[in-house]
Amino acid sequence: MEKYGLLIDYHYCTGCHSCEVACQQEHNYSPGQFGVTVTEYILKARDGLSIDYVPFFTDLCNLCRHRVKDGKKPACVKHCLASCITHGPLSELLPMVETKSKVLLYSPK
Repeated sequence: MEKYGLLIDYHYCTGCHSCEVACQQEHNYSPGQFGVTVTEYILKARDGLSIDYVPFFTDLCNLCRHRVKDGKKPACVKHCLASCITHGPLSELLPMVETKSKVLLYSPK
């Protein structure tokens, strides 16, 4: 069975937190529990400050197996306003890593 994951192109993440909210609502998590959390990084660059927002997935993320089983996208992917989260087989996501500048690949056990 092929392994699936999420490719996060955080170059385009705006830090809107819609992935967090969608995940929390989809799974009825308690306040403070998240399958994904967006972290803000402020970096000093040669030409000033650079702000990056990076979605990180926690151990609670199971790629919305129940949604995917029904032919739907994971909640975070569906509700990402910047469309910077892609779900799919690792064999399809891995080649995409080489074409992006700021990317994370997440695949739970």
